[in-house]
Amino acid sequence: MKRTIIPQRFILVTFTFLISVLMYVDRACIGAAKGSVSDEFGLTNIQWAWVMAAFTLGYALMQTPSGKLADKKGARVVMSGIITVWSILTALTGTAWNFVSMIVIRFLFGGGEAGAFPTLSKVVYKWFPVKERGIIQGINFSGSRIGGAVAYPIVVALIALLGWRGSFFIFGAVGLLFAAAWWFYFRNSPEESKLVGEEEEQYILKTRQQNQSVKKEGLSFAKTLQSKNMLLAMVQYIGSNFTFYFTLTWMFPYLKEAMQSSGTAASFWAMAPLIGGAIGNWVSGIVVDKIYKSGNLKLSRRLPAIIGFALAAIGVILMTNATSDISKVLFLTLAIFGADMTLSPSWAFCIDIGKENAGAVSGTMNMAGNLGAFTSILAFGYLADGLIRSGVDPKNALAGNDMFFYICAGLSVLSIIAWLLMNPEKEIGNE
Repeated sequence: MKRTIIPQRFILVTFTFLISVLMYVDRACIGAAKGSVSDEFGLTNIQWAWVMAAFTLGYALMQTPSGKLADKKGARVVMSGIITVWSILTALTGTAWNFVSMIVIRFLFGGGEAGAFPTLSKVVYKWFPVKERGIIQGINFSGSRIGGAVAYPIVVALIALLGWRGSFFIFGAVGLLFAAAWWFYFRNSPEESKLVGEEEEQYILKTRQQNQSVKKEGLSFAKTLQSKNMLLAMVQYIGSNFTFYFTLTWMFPYLKEAMQSSGTAASFWAMAPLIGGAIGNWVSGIVVDKIYKSGNLKLSRRLPAIIGFALAAIGVILMTNATSDISKVLFLTLAIFGADMTLSPSWAFCIDIGKENAGAVSGTMNMAGNLGAFTSILAFGYLADGLIRSGVDPKNALAGNDMFFYICAGLSVLSIIAWLLMNPEKEIGNE
């Protein structure tokens, strides 16, 4: 019997983790480059909000189509293509010459990157036992938070060395190397890989989710939206992304002004909430798997998500009333820790109810979540602009935008209600 020293699924999750890191390094670059880009193009806060929101709009609109493509063509070719496209567009961001060109490039960038996480859901469905699903999703999403965290100081340093344009060229080139590595290493299922030992292959085949109602014709978008489970999953993911996406867009300038610190100091302060998010993903993934092994599928999805949304609401409320810099960062970190606790159960839930259509189902949820992110980015910008028009100093308007965080808290409470009504035991089409 053929055996391998290190199980291939462990090597695979290292790959998916690094892809997630790279994805969010590229995505967070724009937040760290705000000062340089805005100064060169003369952008207002509202214009900057649209630059950042353009990415999430393109990302949201292409979620379901790209997820369906992964279901149809497989994760090998689709993920290789996605990484290639987003890496080219990362580099092209450095060629923007004005406000409009930046919006167009960022919109296309979002559309190009859209299928990454839905495709990873397909990888998890094919390659990992159900009892490992929570921690695998937690590892993958923790990579995105670590990528966002390390991006801030790295990009600040690269901008000082090469200018903001050069930093985007560098990250684009790194991405192309990742695309090639994925193509040569990955296969769509363990049965297709020559690197998987017979013992591991049999273990995966026996313990991964068994599909008893394969929908060879696929799952239409209209039918997906007829599902109560799907609609509730979309609602709660809007709440999650509305809070989290602040960390990738407005957090850096917010902390810089709120703490009256330099760009370098703010870049390190901005790492804390994202590291908190990474830890939240790991904790949630472990809890999801632990409860699942006890035989309670519903609780394994609901409890980590409900705890996470409760912490997110509490964290942002406490942050708005914080009286010191360190407490402000700590409470924001608590909020992002909580918001990210919701990811592992959310994506596991989509695989539960989607099965062979996991890419399309998770893509639809992620579409809704990124429409929430799109709204979040614009809401912060317009609320801050409203304060400015009322006479508040522009810098103080960023730091004193409390209404935005109250909205985050309200959406987290709504998301808790959604989770109380969601049922992972009901597959789409069999509700």
